[in-house]
Amino acid sequence: MAAAFLALAYFASLPLLVLFLCGLWDVTRNRGFDLGVLRQYFLKNGIGTWFASPLNILLDILALPYLNKGVYELTDLPDAYQSEIRSLLKTADDGRLVERLEQYMKGSARAMIFFKWYGRDVASPVEIPEFHANYRFVRTIGVSAFKERESTSRHFGPFRPSLRVLYCLNDDVGEDAYIKVGPVENHWRDKRLFIFDDTLLHQSFNETDAPRYCLFVDIIRPSYLPFVFDFAVSVIRVFFKGINGVFYKNWKMVNN
Repeated sequence: MAAAFLALAYFASLPLLVLFLCGLWDVTRNRGFDLGVLRQYFLKNGIGTWFASPLNILLDILALPYLNKGVYELTDLPDAYQSEIRSLLKTADDGRLVERLEQYMKGSARAMIFFKWYGRDVASPVEIPEFHANYRFVRTIGVSAFKERESTSRHFGPFRPSLRVLYCLNDDVGEDAYIKVGPVENHWRDKRLFIFDDTLLHQSFNETDAPRYCLFVDIIRPSYLPFVFDFAVSVIRVFFKGINGVFYKNWKMVNN
């Protein structure tokens, strides 16, 4: 009996050791890494990202030779990606989104509206037909709104078959509206487009006296195996179908 228990403990410990080592590798990718980041990853709101770390590391390997840069410039992406993103941003600019969404999003500390979620179109109170097009690389399209003096806590996204693309929709936004990924701060007044791996620790701020609106987009990661990343996005969509509020529990979901 004792031998059986020891054997069970031994074989159970191997997956736990692998999970811990994968998590340790994953969390040290964060620039500005310190004990606070370590504690948040393993003991607080990074636990989901830790449990997904073996899958995320596998996706990093399958994306090679496209290295995960963490924070990207648009020109870091292949030309076809750049073209599709530029077209999407033009649609957003031409669509007067802030003006059209203001009535649905005002009155909430944070609000989110989706037009497309993990590859599937979502019904929304504002019609933007171009957002329901069949994109090669874009899989999620939404708009996030922060009221004045509203910020998120530091958090990790769970999965990385995709990259996050944020685009500030405000024509004029104060200096204190920005996103921080590790030590990197992107102030929307200076640079309206920001692309990053959202499984890194990040935080969004709107410490201005006016609402902040951002286009919220996920694109599949560049790779020579796009079907693998597309499949991973589809699996996530199926598993979390109808419960995207799990990811955005502190947000008003305008589609609901």
